Amino acid sequence: MFSSEVIQMLIQGIGETLYMTLASTLFGYLFGLPMGILLTISDKEGIKPNWVLYKVLDVIANIVRSVPFLILLIVLIPFTRMIVGKSYGSTATIVPLVAAAVPYIARMVESSLREVDAGVIEAARSMGASTFTIVTKVLLVEARTSLIVGVTITLGTILGYSAMAGTVGGGGLGDIAIRYGYHRYEADIMAVTVVLLILLVQIFQTIGMKLSVHLDKRK
Repeated sequence: MFSSEVIQMLIQGIGETLYMTLASTLFGYLFGLPMGILLTISDKEGIKPNWVLYKVLDVIANIVRSVPFLILLIVLIPFTRMIVGKSYGSTATIVPLVAAAVPYIARMVESSLREVDAGVIEAARSMGASTFTIVTKVLLVEARTSLIVGVTITLGTILGYSAMAGTVGGGGLGDIAIRYGYHRYEADIMAVTVVLLILLVQIFQTIGMKLSVHLDKRK
């Protein structure tokens, strides 16, 4: 059995992992949701076509998404240190997590909004609805089920990224797995951290899917 110190460390690791994942997802959507909306409406088939805006956002999203997270984590160390005063720990890890999450979320949002029936959008436009009204009252409402599923997928992805951050002292369960499971060859602690990460993903998945089903007006 594990000692009380190890158990306390694992509990703290769970807390740090949840903190990084939830905070990064929140800030990621704060920037990624508007970016996804702009990608959708500025597309050539969008309600406000703007080739220049779409191309700029498209290139930014593609470039950031193409960079492996560990490399992005290292590249952003100076920026992270400038923002939070240090480049290690759970709070510092949020910075590169948000940077990696924003373009990913934007693409998820864009994909969800594109699923909205064009006839519904045209009906709103024919009644004189503004772009803002169409976005808030039509696109986001009609795509809410898909958007919730996207949040669920994003949480799992960011959780995985937060575990990777453990390689550079990012904190959380990933850091515990690296320090004890890899450097100290304590396979039992490594196994427990893996199980805990899997359980967290399953919890996110279950809550997200139940919520999406609840909000699905087609049911």
